[in-house]
Amino acid sequence: MDIGLSLLLLILLIPIFMTMLLLNPFLNRGKLFFVQKRMGRDCQPFYAIKFRSMKYIDRITRSADDPIEHDRITRLGRFLRKTRIDELPQVLNVLKGEMSLIGPRPDYYVHACAFKAAVPGYRERHVIRPGISGLAQVDLGYIEGTDATRGKVAKDLHYIHHAGFRQEFRVLVATLVTIVKMGGS
Repeated sequence: MDIGLSLLLLILLIPIFMTMLLLNPFLNRGKLFFVQKRMGRDCQPFYAIKFRSMKYIDRITRSADDPIEHDRITRLGRFLRKTRIDELPQVLNVLKGEMSLIGPRPDYYVHACAFKAAVPGYRERHVIRPGISGLAQVDLGYIEGTDATRGKVAKDLHYIHHAGFRQEFRVLVATLVTIVKMGGS
C-alpha cells in the first residue's frame, strides 16, 4: 500500500515541485530541499528529504529541549508547514524503503540519540519504519523537548501494538483533515 500510494503522491509531487522551483527564488531563497539525518527503523540513520521551510544555517545547535527557531521560518515555509506540503518529498524515502506513509515520526538523529537515553520506550518505537504522518502527530501535534516526547512515545507504542486497517485509516483521515484545514505547524 505504501508503494502504490507513494507513486500516486509522486504524480502530485511533480507539479508542486515545478511550482516550488518558480517560487523558491523569491519567497524562500536558497536550496529547494532540506535533507536531514533522522533515526529510522532499528535506530538506524537515514536521510529524510523535505521542501526547505527555514532559513539556512551551517549546523543545528539547538538541543533536544530547546524550542524551534520560529524566526527562521520563511514566508513560503509557513505555508508549506501549515499545509504539510513540506513533507511531500518524503514519498521518495517511502519508495526507497526508509519510511512508511504512516508510522512514528522520525526525529533528528542527534536529538533522537538524546531521547533514546532519556525516554523510556523510545528505542521500542523504532521497531517499525518511521512515517510521514503518525498517530502522535494527529493526536498531539508538533512535539518539542524530552518531556513532550514521553507522550509521543506513548502514542507511538499504542500505534505499534494496535496496528491495523482501522487505525491506519483513522490516521490517514486525520492527516487529510489537517492538510485541508491548514492545521500544520
